[in-house]
Amino acid sequence: MGLTAIQVSAPLALAVVATLGYLVGRWRRTPLDELARRCRREIRRAQAVAHELEKVAWTARRNLSRYHRNLSQFKQRVSALGRREEQTAWKGLCLEAAEMLTPTLRLATQLAGAYDQIRQQTSYLMTFTEVRTDALTGVANRRGLDESISTQLALVARYHVGFCVALFDIDHFKNINDQQGHLHGDRALRQVATLLDESARETDVVGRYGGEEFLVVIPNTDIEGACLFADRFRVKMQAETGLTISAGVTAALDGDTADSILSRADAALYRAKDAGRNCVFRHTGEQIEPVYEEAPTADAEA
Repeated sequence: MGLTAIQVSAPLALAVVATLGYLVGRWRRTPLDELARRCRREIRRAQAVAHELEKVAWTARRNLSRYHRNLSQFKQRVSALGRREEQTAWKGLCLEAAEMLTPTLRLATQLAGAYDQIRQQTSYLMTFTEVRTDALTGVANRRGLDESISTQLALVARYHVGFCVALFDIDHFKNINDQQGHLHGDRALRQVATLLDESARETDVVGRYGGEEFLVVIPNTDIEGACLFADRFRVKMQAETGLTISAGVTAALDGDTADSILSRADAALYRAKDAGRNCVFRHTGEQIEPVYEEAPTADAEA
């Protein structure tokens, strides 16, 4: 009887081991696949940043070289003027100084622009660091988002270069946690973060704003372009995952602070929630309006 028990249990044990091996292998493959996709995305972003920094360095080097030639010519002319009569030399020096002023101011502007571009690219690089990355989803955390917005606002103040933010919220996320468990909720968060990061451009900064909310900082884009991106992602999210999201979009305005622009995006998002979810609203600075006229029927669920 003991032998029979052993003969029966051995195949069963092998089946159990095989099943466990399959499950463990699948569990391991999934994070590795996600990691591979994330690595490919980060490599593309890093390549884009490196390319932009190379362009900045090349432009700055060219401008400095040109200015150095002008400065050498100016020094030679000053030396030549010094050997002439005093009054003539003084008048000539004033003319030469006036001519030198224009390229000097131009170089100062160019170097300031290079500094701001380096600062912007540095903010993209910062999102790679662990302290600026959300541990669960792998996208930027609140600190990384705050620094990106601060950089963009500095560019707005200096060059009036526009940018937008889009705030997304997973609809009925509490129901996912309550009905399917927090592990499934975590998977949903990672799924949304991955798809959002893949949908954004390399120059956009995608981050977890908090809870089930995600924020995208979108440089060099007007509100129409940002709304188009947000609504396309809304449609893509539902088609590929079955989840629905609501979004609020706004553009940076003169005099904005991080708090003011985020407050407008938040207000637009809550209007989308009130309109029935699974839609996008935008805040123009004066009013909140749907991206498309036809809003979904209001949903009574919390």
